[in-house]
Amino acid sequence: MSRSAHPAGPRHADVLPEGHYSAPPADLNALDPKVWAQTVTRDEDGVVTVGGIPVTRLAEEFGTPAYVLDEADFRARARAWRSAFGTEADVYYAGKAFLSRAVVRWLHEEGLNVDVCSGGELATALSAGMPAERIAFHGNNKSVDEITRAVEAGVGHIVLDSFQEIVRVAHIARELGRRQKVLIRITVGVEAHTHEFIATAHEDQKFGIPLAGGQAAEAVRRALQLDGLELVGIHSHIGSQIFDMSGFEVAAHRVVGLLKDVRDEHGVELPEIDLGGGLGIAYTSDDDPREPHEIAKALTEIVSRECEAAKLRTPRISVEPGRAIVGPTAFTLYEVGTIKPLDGLRTYVSVDGGMSDNIRTALYDAEYSVALVSRTSDAEPMLARVVGKHCESGDIVVKDAFLPSDLAPGDLVAVPATGAYCRSMASNYNHVLRPPVVAVEGGEARVIVRRETEEDLLRLDVG
Repeated sequence: MSRSAHPAGPRHADVLPEGHYSAPPADLNALDPKVWAQTVTRDEDGVVTVGGIPVTRLAEEFGTPAYVLDEADFRARARAWRSAFGTEADVYYAGKAFLSRAVVRWLHEEGLNVDVCSGGELATALSAGMPAERIAFHGNNKSVDEITRAVEAGVGHIVLDSFQEIVRVAHIARELGRRQKVLIRITVGVEAHTHEFIATAHEDQKFGIPLAGGQAAEAVRRALQLDGLELVGIHSHIGSQIFDMSGFEVAAHRVVGLLKDVRDEHGVELPEIDLGGGLGIAYTSDDDPREPHEIAKALTEIVSRECEAAKLRTPRISVEPGRAIVGPTAFTLYEVGTIKPLDGLRTYVSVDGGMSDNIRTALYDAEYSVALVSRTSDAEPMLARVVGKHCESGDIVVKDAFLPSDLAPGDLVAVPATGAYCRSMASNYNHVLRPPVVAVEGGEARVIVRRETEEDLLRLDVG
């Protein structure tokens, strides 16, 4: 292959970096609908628009970096999950993916519940008007204050994560004169096909009570004996960014096995089973996620089949999609600052954000897509690494991507599928200010989480 025909463009040598084998896309200006929010398109001038608004206008009005969230897309995905499971199941939005008061109001209006895992998330949900009985409270180490507030508020479920928590929640509920509905989170020994740090059902990790060795059965015994608790079901979560449903099948088999043992020992058929969330989304064109109706059909059939075999009544199913709803609805808009070609390797494209607004690449080795969005280009593709402005060599936003070789400082680029875990895990590393979340819908844009200011940063520094 000649240098001029090299897929990484004229700035690169003849051989791609070791370990990188993908070819550039046929059209760098194309926007894969699997990866981008539903209303994202290019206008006649080649500028990407979302909700009918050009990104150039968003950058001018709200600055960069910014998280841009397609409200119509979010609502459509929420409705799809609600519709897929119908009235015989509960859909809890996993607030840890991204939570704000506007999002809570959208969820309430679309008929979804919400699960929270901290006092701050609980406060956000309550302050936005989510009925307490439609809130589930997770967490492996809930404080006494957090549990007290949850019980006082009347949350629908508290998910118990340890033997200590069984006693702690029972004591607090009894002191408050309440009988708190609870589920017990168990680990079923299923290894999800995902990153080690987000696989949560194998025994050697911090979440849940192991099914192995009879620990989960003992947790049920203790919960059933305590006056302050109303044990209503079992919770299981096997991981995140999962495409293969086989793990859920094994998990459901083991959870239903526990329900059968509970019935046989205590004469009680627990009425609920929560299979968690963790369903994957498309971060790149290579990802192939399932649609909500496919997931609902598969999970419902799995649980019904297992319960029929065990001669149990089919319990009410709950699921907890977070990323699957909000992940695809947003992209992060950046301005290009510097461009550094490295012969024989790749071109480093520095943007005005980085690991402070998206830690997932550094934390999970996550893969993302990126596109030039302020214009189109017919230039040759170049192999690029999109990096941030932080003093850290691991400050990488997109490890390997193809961008036009005429990319220049001042261009706008966008990274899609950043609605989940980017703003919620954002930091002030290097004292960088966290970006705003801008919601767009029907040709209008509004800030739902404002950009931090230096005053915000200094207000906490009491000197």
